[in-house]
Amino acid sequence: MRPIKIFFTNSRKFELGNVKSLMGLTGLYFIFLSNREIYYPFKKSKLIYIGMSEKKTNSIGSRLADHINGQSGNLGIVNYKKVEPVEFTFINYEMLKKFWTRSIEDLESYFIVNFVKNYGVYPICNNKTGHEIIKEKLNLEIIIDWTYFERGRKDEQ
Repeated sequence: MRPIKIFFTNSRKFELGNVKSLMGLTGLYFIFLSNREIYYPFKKSKLIYIGMSEKKTNSIGSRLADHINGQSGNLGIVNYKKVEPVEFTFINYEMLKKFWTRSIEDLESYFIVNFVKNYGVYPICNNKTGHEIIKEKLNLEIIIDWTYFERGRKDEQ
C-alpha cells in the first residue's frame, strides 16, 4: 500500500471576494487563524475548523460564504473573524476520487479523526465529531501535512 501525501497550498483571506471562484466546487475546506495558534493538548495549531461540501449546489464557495456572513450558525468562526485575521484553504474532491473510493463524508471524518490523533481533540470550532473511519480497514494510507497550520512553516518565513 503506497501512501498518499496531502499538502496544503494557496491559502486565501477569509473574505467573500475570495470564495466566489469556489462556487460549484465540492471537497473539504480548512479555516485557520493567520497569526495565532490554539493550544491543543498535544501541540499547537492555527486550524480552527474542518468542513466539507458534498454537493455542487452547496459548494465550498457557498459554505464558506455562509461562515463569513454568519449564516452557518458557527459562532466560533464568526467571533474569531471579528477579532483577528482568518484564512482558508481547500481540497478539491475531484482530485482525490481516483484514490478515495468512499464518500466525501467519510473523507471529512478521516481528516477530523486524524487531526484528533495528532492534536488530542477536535478543531476548536468543529461542533460535530468524525466517525471512526480510521478503525475500519482501508486500502489506502493518507499522510496529512498538518504542519501547514503551525507557526513557522516554510512559506511564512
